Amino acid sequence: MKNRKEKTTGRKRSTAGKKIIAGLISILATFSVTAQDIHFSQFFEAPLLRNPSLAGIFTGDLRVQGVYRSQWGSVTVPYRTGSFDLEYKQPIGRGDDFITTGIQLLYDRAGTANFTTTNVLPALNYHKSLNADKNRYLSMGFMAGWVQKRIDISKVTTNNQYDGNGYNPMMATGEPFINSKLSYFDASVGMSYNSAIRDKEADNYFIGLAYHHFNRPKNSFYKNPDIELNPKWVGSVGVKLSINDLSFFTVQGDYSKQGAYTESVMGALYSYKIGPDYDDPDYIFNVGGFLRLKDAFIPVVKLDMRSLSVGLSYDVNVSQLRTASQGRGGFELSISYRSFFDRDNSTKNAIRCPKF
Repeated sequence: MKNRKEKTTGRKRSTAGKKIIAGLISILATFSVTAQDIHFSQFFEAPLLRNPSLAGIFTGDLRVQGVYRSQWGSVTVPYRTGSFDLEYKQPIGRGDDFITTGIQLLYDRAGTANFTTTNVLPALNYHKSLNADKNRYLSMGFMAGWVQKRIDISKVTTNNQYDGNGYNPMMATGEPFINSKLSYFDASVGMSYNSAIRDKEADNYFIGLAYHHFNRPKNSFYKNPDIELNPKWVGSVGVKLSINDLSFFTVQGDYSKQGAYTESVMGALYSYKIGPDYDDPDYIFNVGGFLRLKDAFIPVVKLDMRSLSVGLSYDVNVSQLRTASQGRGGFELSISYRSFFDRDNSTKNAIRCPKF
């Protein structure tokens, strides 16, 4: 009987220990999210999150993009993130200038404590033509709107609830939360330069720099009102180069710095056109990979079906968490739609237009 009791007690302690470890991982991950902005592996499918001045730099009048991400399911409660952005581009004035209006919606739920972030951010971008004979644009973008963050305090578990034998939910967490929800106004600004390469309109590049959270909104569930959201700098670059009439390479990368945290991600896609008309192919098959430095290798496949595109990626974790995660990171699905309008001032009829 004594041996059975010891085995039963051991099982209870083991279960309690697993709960505490899972809770600690969730809490640490949650506070990591609060320190850094949400990001996507297919960052090129969420341009407004990179830089509001990248709005409208595409071929078409309208672009709708959505990204869904599920991460860390092998470690704790999966983090689920969804992004939706809409961009509408139109000519302005008598020259080759354009203006893009858009909106970025973002929803994120992280960890056991259901740390949830919701963003509603309208954007405006002005594209100034710098050359009457060549695609060459300087863009200035601004994005601002409402952000809400909330946490389910009843699901927070900490090491203060360890009573010496195991996890005890009746004990206080020791966390002095005064609010389970906070809201604030957030704003970002950015500039980018977009140009064709030599005389090839199909080959082009862009460079951009953005400054996010420049208004330093208050960002704390605790009593300290002086805790602010750190501003974030994001430098972006992209290059599209033709190999021949049927294929091309696209290289993109971002470098971000927010407080003490930095992130570098860069990679390339090889694209092959399928169909009788390579100027207007039925399909474009894209395959490649990206590397988020010291974090993950990201293989990507994408299929363009004229106006509609679908992309899939998966993070292969290479960070110090790879032992706990077993190398598994995040799955991501992206869907985008681009189109022209049937109108006299459609960008389809424009000789010059910002695109990438």
